[in-house]
Amino acid sequence: MKAFLISGTYADPRQIQQPFAIEMAADDEAAVKEKALSTIGSKHKLKRWQINITDVKEISGDEITNHVVKYQVGE
Repeated sequence: MKAFLISGTYADPRQIQQPFAIEMAADDEAAVKEKALSTIGSKHKLKRWQINITDVKEISGDEITNHVVKYQVGE
């Protein structure tokens, strides 16, 4: 597995764009985008079209701050 940093915005109910940046572990970029859409959508009760992913970048083991992601990657 690889670690990725996903950033973007989502539609807040107050009609503003709320920025986000999360770390996730997945096999490739397509899988991590799917996982991010699913996770953010379920936590904030949003549809997929309300979430805008602007950047997906692979990060190395020493850049990971989330302990769960670090464990999943095997660092």
